[in-house]
Amino acid sequence: MSWQAYVDTNLVGTGRVNKAAILGKAGGVWATSPGFKISPEEQKAITAAFTNKAAVATSGFRVADQKYFFLSSDTYGDDPNLVVVQGKKGGDGAVLAQTKQAILVVTYIFPQTAQDVGILVTGLGSYLASLQY
Repeated sequence: MSWQAYVDTNLVGTGRVNKAAILGKAGGVWATSPGFKISPEEQKAITAAFTNKAAVATSGFRVADQKYFFLSSDTYGDDPNLVVVQGKKGGDGAVLAQTKQAILVVTYIFPQTAQDVGILVTGLGSYLASLQY
């Protein structure tokens, strides 16, 4: 499956995710929803969110020119490479999931919840991590 198919089918296609992108952990955008622009500065900050958790907890993070306040950051399952960061903006939110080589970036709109979208994103992240991505 192509990276774009993961965005279109496994994320946005579920109806739970508003916009999504897959970034390379080493840089670059592998796939994205139409009109979902993540600036190079935001890409760097998103990548840093997984190594500088204290800064993210204090100041939140930005995705597509929207600021999200920090909710949580956790390692998922038995894989220390799968780390999930969640943020909120009013009733809406964003979930970031880092695997070995990729970062999933999704936004959602109320009435979707951080828990429901987090489960969806970590499921795909876990699958990609099992493939060494």
